[in-house]
Amino acid sequence: MKLNFSIIIPVFNRPIEIDELLESLTLQDFQEDFEVLIIEDGSKEKSDLVVNKYQKKLNFSYFFKQNSGAGDSRNFGMKQASGNYFIILDSDVIVPSHYLSAIKKSLESNFTDAFGGPDAAHKSFTSLQKAINYSMTSILTTAGIRGKKKAVGKFQPRSFNMGISKNAFEKTNGFSTMKIAEDIDLTFRLWENGLKTQLISNAFVYHKRRSSLRDFFFQTYKFGKARPLLNQKYPTSAKITYWFPSIFLVGFDIGMILLFFGIPHLTAFYALYFTLIFLDSLIQNQNLKVAFLSIVTTFTQFLGYGLGFLATYFFNKNH
Repeated sequence: MKLNFSIIIPVFNRPIEIDELLESLTLQDFQEDFEVLIIEDGSKEKSDLVVNKYQKKLNFSYFFKQNSGAGDSRNFGMKQASGNYFIILDSDVIVPSHYLSAIKKSLESNFTDAFGGPDAAHKSFTSLQKAINYSMTSILTTAGIRGKKKAVGKFQPRSFNMGISKNAFEKTNGFSTMKIAEDIDLTFRLWENGLKTQLISNAFVYHKRRSSLRDFFFQTYKFGKARPLLNQKYPTSAKITYWFPSIFLVGFDIGMILLFFGIPHLTAFYALYFTLIFLDSLIQNQNLKVAFLSIVTTFTQFLGYGLGFLATYFFNKNH
């Protein structure tokens, strides 16, 4: 099958971010045509003026629709697209110049109906953004599930950087009405339809993520809230590892209580773990500030996800 790429980008009140993403798409070393579809999801801060800058640089279409969420906007874009393979990006990413070439090369050598790519921290990112990126991608924090380990057939693509064939979209009807974890839900339905996924490690993007600890906390809280719902919907997908952030929090609290009574052993374990986080981040980022912040962002990540998971598991009446 000759691959014809359509890039689908939902955007909501982020004209500056979409400007950076579109600029990076103009710098691709890809030699073939591709189209870009911008789906404005009922934004008050519209991106039309930004998009107009790229009229002569990119083959794109711009749509404005009522706000209905990112998943529905992606589905809308895929219905309008003319290509046979859809690449889905969040508006807060920047793509390296080899991005499309890497996807084409990988799919031509090992075709799958969906793929996911990892994320990285661009040198221009703030120290906090680099620390958040570390916490979300490190082997020591997420065990590499977001794109640091090889996985073919059972890799779970994330919607900030993924692709899906037109055939797969038509079989699954795309993203569901879930407001969080809709990408993981789509992956499970792809597998149920006998379609394979893969990680294309070379197709990474620079993902700016959240710009404040508060935003990052609520983002991870939503991730945690979604997991028990997914476990309920797809029982065979449930794993004990999804409990780890919550267990981490409970253990931390117990450790603090034991320390008050002069028993430091559990607290010492946490001190060792955060020391490893600091050293690993320092090696990766070569920056003391980012290494210190990685301790903070890692704790924030566990706190948000763990609390969200417990909130749904124990208090959601529909669970």
